[in-house]
Amino acid sequence: MRRTFVAVTVALSVVASAAAAGAVVMPPFQVVMSGLDNPRGLAWGPEGALYVAEAGRGGEQFCGPGPEGRPASAGLTGAVSRLWRGEQERVATGLPSHAAGPEGVAATGPHDIAMLGPGEARVSIGLGTNPANRALWLCPIGPQFGWLARMPASGNWRLETDVAAYEAEANPDGGLPDSNPYGLLAEPGSTVATDAGGNSLLGIRANGSTSTLAVFPSRSTGRDTDSVPTSVAVGPDRAYYVGELTGFPFTPSSANVWRVVPGQAPTVFEPGFSAIIDITFGPDGSLYVLEFATEPFLSGPGDLWRVSPNGTRSLVATGFTAPGSVAIGPDGAFYVSNCSIFPGTGPFPCNGEVVRIEG
Repeated sequence: MRRTFVAVTVALSVVASAAAAGAVVMPPFQVVMSGLDNPRGLAWGPEGALYVAEAGRGGEQFCGPGPEGRPASAGLTGAVSRLWRGEQERVATGLPSHAAGPEGVAATGPHDIAMLGPGEARVSIGLGTNPANRALWLCPIGPQFGWLARMPASGNWRLETDVAAYEAEANPDGGLPDSNPYGLLAEPGSTVATDAGGNSLLGIRANGSTSTLAVFPSRSTGRDTDSVPTSVAVGPDRAYYVGELTGFPFTPSSANVWRVVPGQAPTVFEPGFSAIIDITFGPDGSLYVLEFATEPFLSGPGDLWRVSPNGTRSLVATGFTAPGSVAIGPDGAFYVSNCSIFPGTGPFPCNGEVVRIEG
């Protein structure tokens, strides 16, 4: 059975609660954005603003059952927020979101954002189930999940590419149909996206046509488990690099960073990580790997690692609580969306935020 990232973390939110208790990020950090609802992907805009995709907190449309049989609470609470010149504001609202209950923990909605150019961005909107279920258990807004949306500077987003429909038709990995659009990479004339549910890397042209760039294999960790690719970046060699979360039981040190050259089978670039949620490259060619959790069943703190061009690994920071994304700022600092499975307000172990760490 496929088990996508968000569906499982709903059940494991109590684990993240334990990880939050007494967690300390080293080195010291500062909170630069707060009150974010399930903050996920980060991207820098050409105007020097930092954007964050917010998966929302579900809503009041109780349309069950959702992923793995849990009732789905859906609503238009997804958003994109921006930090610009020290001011935080939501620049896009009303995007679809669903969660396993009214608390809004571990919501599925806007997962990542990629800047296409001045005033233009693409946003991935997750799903986390068989595309055929969209019209069955998410009520009126069900068909809006599993897409890429285009967002202009005005924030007036529109749905553009139906990634879940491609999974239903092509089913690149040959398993049970399951789609959860996640990580994004913007390139001239196209967007590269990971489908965490479909275990695939997709190329999406400006006209919306979609093709499969790679499929990532399952492996045995006592039971068959999916790859669950969550992030994609382009390396200094212009190849694509993909980080994987892996599926249940999320065995530590079983996640890989894959190297993908279109037309060739993916190869393992760096093995031995735990629950990779995001990757990025630094100006010197170093690869930075963000781990959502470091212990079995998605427990334990999140870590940020550096892999130097010669392959040496060093720990940059530890003690994150369910982090969602990492981006390197124009100031050379690291920006991390933290507490990424929690709403921005309410009695939770922590609330959605973005933190800054000196590089």
